[in-house]
Amino acid sequence: MKTWKKSFSCVLGAALCLSFVLSACSGDSSTTTNTSSASAPEASDVFTPVGEYPIVKTPMTIKMFAPQYAVIENMETNTFTKYLQDKTNIHIKWDLVPEKALNDRKQLMLASGDYPEVILHGSLTKEEQMKYGKEGVFIPLNDLIDKYAPNFKKAMAELPYLESSITSPDGNIYALPQVNECYHCNYAQKLWINQSWLDKLGLKMPSTTDEFYEVLKAFKENDPNGNGIKDEIPLTGADDMWAGNVASFLMNSFIIDDQLDKDNGTFLQVKDGKVDFVANKEEWKQGLLYLKKLYTEGLIDPASFTQNSDAIQQLGNRQDANVIGSITTALISYAHSPDDKHPRHKEYVTVPPLKGPNGVQQAGYFAGVSVSQMAITNKATDEQKIAAIRLADYLYTEEAIVNQERGPEGEGWRKAEEGELGMDGKPATYAIISDGETKITYNDRWDQLGPSLRTYQYRDSWAALQDPLAEGAYEVRLKRESAKYEPFQSKENYPSSVFIALEDTQVAAQLKTSIRDYVKSNMAQFITGSKDIEKEWDSYVKGLDGLQLGQYIEIYQKAIDTK
Repeated sequence: MKTWKKSFSCVLGAALCLSFVLSACSGDSSTTTNTSSASAPEASDVFTPVGEYPIVKTPMTIKMFAPQYAVIENMETNTFTKYLQDKTNIHIKWDLVPEKALNDRKQLMLASGDYPEVILHGSLTKEEQMKYGKEGVFIPLNDLIDKYAPNFKKAMAELPYLESSITSPDGNIYALPQVNECYHCNYAQKLWINQSWLDKLGLKMPSTTDEFYEVLKAFKENDPNGNGIKDEIPLTGADDMWAGNVASFLMNSFIIDDQLDKDNGTFLQVKDGKVDFVANKEEWKQGLLYLKKLYTEGLIDPASFTQNSDAIQQLGNRQDANVIGSITTALISYAHSPDDKHPRHKEYVTVPPLKGPNGVQQAGYFAGVSVSQMAITNKATDEQKIAAIRLADYLYTEEAIVNQERGPEGEGWRKAEEGELGMDGKPATYAIISDGETKITYNDRWDQLGPSLRTYQYRDSWAALQDPLAEGAYEVRLKRESAKYEPFQSKENYPSSVFIALEDTQVAAQLKTSIRDYVKSNMAQFITGSKDIEKEWDSYVKGLDGLQLGQYIEIYQKAIDTK
């Protein structure tokens, strides 16, 4: 990832975070088992026993589809490609597409029938998994996993969300994921506040919505940046930042609000297995009234509803006095570059979830697998199916992950030395070798391509600076700040990893878009005062019925019921 966006942080590995701070066509096949793979050959003259390497005794070639990352020089000559082929005896014939053209090429390829034996990295949505699984393009992997993938089976047993996140409503697994656990991603809805301003004005960290209001007033009126000008912006945000919507963090003090960016958010909650809509409830109205009060008194930046992340970056890095009192975003680095050349970032800490007037105090929780990467197609022979699943299973080992992500031992990484600590403060296992230069391209690793398993424990195993404000310790800081939110984890979030039934996906997408746009538009109008909450609330609620809200809830309830 080259920009400070959500897509970067969701795949944020330790190295990427550190560098970041430094800067169909077949017949119906809807049965729940795959008899062809279950009876596939296991001849001793073809394969070694499961868990032994190489996987095949004589070289085998499998064509695989994947993106060509701009930072990787050549996948054919890549060091990890050669390492993997030597380890497994499986030669990869690459079908590569530019990274930015991945989705378009994938759709065309699958629709035309001109696809290879394996899609190694396809960013496969749940709808695509179900569609091409039903058509027989993607084969069910259940039996292959059970017989040939002990590492992945172990991961499913140890990670409670994993199996349900990848199992379609028909009971089949059609694609394998890239598991990349990210503590600060799970608690992305954060509010960062200027601690130095709190200290200067003698204010304590706010713990309730009322206290936060008083803090914002003090920021506005008492010149905490000391320049003699009332230029302070008490609260700002931007809807295109990851978790940057200025309202969502605060709305969680009244009722759950799952907005993470301008294109996401269901406005649904789940209580005791029952799905319900939140943006027509009295609590939502109370939240809007609170936000309107902040806006009317000049405590919310008016630009929050229109500006983008570039504007936030410019605002945060102004050459004159700092003007940002608090900001809603997953990453403070959207506003302030987290390096020693820009020390302003050190002034900020996160605010734990605020308690609302009705005692609601919760943090949005966003764990799970939303897309998967690797699928085996019906072009593969029975022997290729076994070889492919065993290759994937190797990619889930820590040995493969370290080499895939960092390159060869002694060049990109080393074993940690005594006294070196990981992000969790415990003895580290690995350490990065860095020459201090930021390479534009490289050819010694795959970066984060294909199926893999990067757990919390794996992240913590890399040596890290223990001072969270030190240059190069940004991920440590994010981990520790996110820990403030874990005790308040919401139990009402609609899970992002749920499969919507194939027959409902198109309607669900249309309804979600129209309802989300309606809610967000009215939300902004109510907060800014262009619509009167008290006078126009009933009309707003009635308008939701005209957008088929009932059907929307029914579809998402069905998905929960079949989960």
